[in-house]
Amino acid sequence: MIDKLEKMTAGLKVDYYDIRYETKQVQRVQMNKKEIRICDANTGDGYVLRVLHKGALASVTFTRPEQAEAAIKKAVENAEILAANGATPKQPAPAPVVIDTIKAGLIEDPRNISLAEKKELTQAYSDLLFAQPKIANVDITYADVYRNKFFLNSEGSKINEELVTTMLYGGITAQDGALTQPVRLSFGGSDGFQRVRNREQDALKQAKIAADLLKAEPVKAGTYKMILNPSMTGVFTHEAFGHFSEADIVRDLPSVRDKMKLGTKLGVDELNIIDDATIPNQLGYYRYDDEGVAVRKVNLMTNGVLTGRLHDRFTAAEMGEAISGHSIAEDFCYAPIVRMGCIFIQPGQYSLEELLAALEDGLYIGDPMGGQTTGENFTFGAQYGYIVKNGKLAGMIRDINLVGNLYKTLLSVSMIGKDFELKEVGGCGKGQTNIRSCHGGPHVLVNELTVGGK
Repeated sequence: MIDKLEKMTAGLKVDYYDIRYETKQVQRVQMNKKEIRICDANTGDGYVLRVLHKGALASVTFTRPEQAEAAIKKAVENAEILAANGATPKQPAPAPVVIDTIKAGLIEDPRNISLAEKKELTQAYSDLLFAQPKIANVDITYADVYRNKFFLNSEGSKINEELVTTMLYGGITAQDGALTQPVRLSFGGSDGFQRVRNREQDALKQAKIAADLLKAEPVKAGTYKMILNPSMTGVFTHEAFGHFSEADIVRDLPSVRDKMKLGTKLGVDELNIIDDATIPNQLGYYRYDDEGVAVRKVNLMTNGVLTGRLHDRFTAAEMGEAISGHSIAEDFCYAPIVRMGCIFIQPGQYSLEELLAALEDGLYIGDPMGGQTTGENFTFGAQYGYIVKNGKLAGMIRDINLVGNLYKTLLSVSMIGKDFELKEVGGCGKGQTNIRSCHGGPHVLVNELTVGGK
């Protein structure tokens, strides 16, 4: 395929170009109310061409090789229009020339599992969950996504990388009379089908949480000292902090640019935040981004000080900072944008028991349930939580919404757990959907967060 891309772009005279061809295969089974709603397999492919011409960057997508000549012409024309209308001149930061082939590291390849077996597995989880007390509905989806990407640029890089994602996710609803309580479940990863096998105990744990919530008390609104579990820690890190570490957002939002200057002290001394997509087997793993740059570990915050940012080649050149390999596209329909890979708070030194003892009286907050950010302020829902009294979990609580400010919360962290957990099924909707966006961390004790409730 690389040879075909070379022939397509032969004679293209611009400052810089890259072209990506990708095939994408998706198999999916979805069940709701014990019925199979979707059971299908889809395949697609396409090309994304980017050209840098007269200082302007333009991209075009197309689906058939015979469209290449027209796509090239259109991309060059678009770049000329952008340049003529005052687009800020761009240039890519220097990057090594790479020639490499990366096969997906799979323990059990989902492509070798029949769609019938995937349907049986999904139905088995659905039946198991429906058999539990108080469970009124189960909406559950199995999916695997195989991407085979071929990349070529005018500098001589030639890369072929496979990415395979396997996931099983959905919602469990418990009901008692008019009261309903939803809880999510999700498991999967980037290293094979075995990630969704033999996870019955994980599914049953979520069903029990849903049923227990029917007896839980609504949380009382107020400001609390609280412990965030690893999943909630990860969502806070990704949504409230991580997007402000993406260089295109920093570039485009003056208020963020002023506050997120490298070298600024924003967090407590114990706080270290990292993006590391090079960790093997976790959801966000990849070797090269969609600009052909090797991804690297980035220390975003070190001892509370901003020390790094996530870049594509163009933001790196504009800001005079090092490339990081964080330019990612959803698939062959999109040009890449700056994205997190695998972001987390680095574990500390305390056990959960020590965090609870230090908390004394407050709240323990469980897994996230949606949320949003508005600038530096955030609101996150939680699926469940517990009142903590004298360092012990007491009554369960529900209807939890955390409300806070990023900068105040970074300074409110007081203790960081030594445990560590990364999300198995991801998703980030910044401009495009990135199903491999991974986040996580340890338990974290926060001195002050506001809870909206009754």
